Amino acid sequence: MSTDEGTARLGALVGELHRLLRRSATRRANRTVLPEAQVELLLLVRDHPGLSGREAARRLGTAPNTVSTLVHDLTAAGLLARERDPADRRVVRLHLTEAARTRMADHARHRTDLLTTALAALDPADRAAVRAAVPALDRLLATLRATD
Repeated sequence: MSTDEGTARLGALVGELHRLLRRSATRRANRTVLPEAQVELLLLVRDHPGLSGREAARRLGTAPNTVSTLVHDLTAAGLLARERDPADRRVVRLHLTEAARTRMADHARHRTDLLTTALAALDPADRAAVRAAVPALDRLLATLRATD
């Protein structure tokens, strides 16, 4: 396998692993799967509480009206809270609700359980190789974030 093929395969594997874990963890938590765009916004707000809609659109690389629709849907679902900025009443600040925090914690717990079970099914050498790759994958993610 050439370097380009290996790199393409890495991307495909990471993407499929993400999708499979997301669907399986959501199913185990007995929840409906949220659209990826909604999940991205929730993760962004989790990492940046009080973020404005405009700033969320910039960070997600999408149009403000798209974020507005996402905020509307997530607010209606009880997962996001919107608060007016006291310094500028035109600006809305976004915060996770307790329901969102609970949902995200449940998802993380189920994802960890799924990975723990899957890793235990691997032979010891493969399990060790996957675990040994985690620091390098962290650095790869940091590199990709820095160029985003």
